[in-house]
Amino acid sequence: MAEEKTMNTEETNKNPIEGDMLVRDVILAHPDAAEVLMRIGMGCISCPAALMESLSDACAVHGLDGDEVVKYLNQELNLTAAEA
Repeated sequence: MAEEKTMNTEETNKNPIEGDMLVRDVILAHPDAAEVLMRIGMGCISCPAALMESLSDACAVHGLDGDEVVKYLNQELNLTAAEA
């Protein structure tokens, strides 16, 4: 039987945001991301699509470069990429 992997909120909050994350999960893990997203024209916190749409897909809908938005969010929220 496979063991389900879950992360606590504190651990999740330290992880950088990635483009394939659901918008909902980004906001749950990093509540301040909602304000940052709204600042760049994405009202994602009130959109029903946020429950099933990745951040990259949401950016495409809004005509934004997903990689740039991810980079901007991580900078604004002081998150760093995991070291390889």
